[in-house]
Amino acid sequence: MPFDVNHIENGPTNGEALIFLHGIGGDCHSWDLQLESFSDNYRAIAWDMPGYGASTTINPMTFANLSNSLFRLMDHLKIEQAHLIGHSMGGMVAQQAIATYENRFKTATLSATSPAFGKPDGEFQKNFIKARLKPLEDGLSMEDLAKKQVPNMVGYKPDPRGLDLAYTSMSKVSPEAFTASMHCLVEFDRRDNLSLIKIPTLLVSGEKDTNAPAPMMEKMASKIPGSTYVCMTGTGHLSNMERPKEFNLVLKKFIQNIK
Repeated sequence: MPFDVNHIENGPTNGEALIFLHGIGGDCHSWDLQLESFSDNYRAIAWDMPGYGASTTINPMTFANLSNSLFRLMDHLKIEQAHLIGHSMGGMVAQQAIATYENRFKTATLSATSPAFGKPDGEFQKNFIKARLKPLEDGLSMEDLAKKQVPNMVGYKPDPRGLDLAYTSMSKVSPEAFTASMHCLVEFDRRDNLSLIKIPTLLVSGEKDTNAPAPMMEKMASKIPGSTYVCMTGTGHLSNMERPKEFNLVLKKFIQNIK
């Protein structure tokens, strides 16, 4: 049976591994501008989260199951330790994985994410899911949804290449994966583990991000011992695609300064 977690990989196979995890509206190509930049010196890998792209769906979609899929991918690629980079929901998968087997990671970078969403049965969460899924229930396609949502997720003057990646990736997400991810998202809560994280951790927020607001991420960073916090000026929720050169420099500086 073929391995069921799809990924793309650039760079030397004997280099330090970087693993990039995308968010709900993404896929492995959401990180193309990072793989391009890091492939000279690192083994740069981006996955299709289960249910996305060419990866097999997992049922149920839970953060524990997503984290286990990440470890299976690492084992499949014979990667003992990696630098882990997660965006939005991918940052939540990263937090779950760190809480499970922190020793598998050299560093963690959490971009435009949060340590919890709230109680899955709360009114806010119910209204959130209802609002996010209503366009699909009204007959809109994921391509239609991308055209509506991407402009609201970015800040000032995003890189056209990154904007195109954001549109293309979100357009290709299946309605089933989008729906499952929304229901999974509202169950996330790893606030209990923030103070226990021992690996070097970088948190990157976007100044104009309304999904994972910068003040919330700065507070999150204050809970993680010795963490580094960077707020990218003028960017929204998709910093790695909006300002790839700046994002890559922040990430490279962080990783290279780890002793």
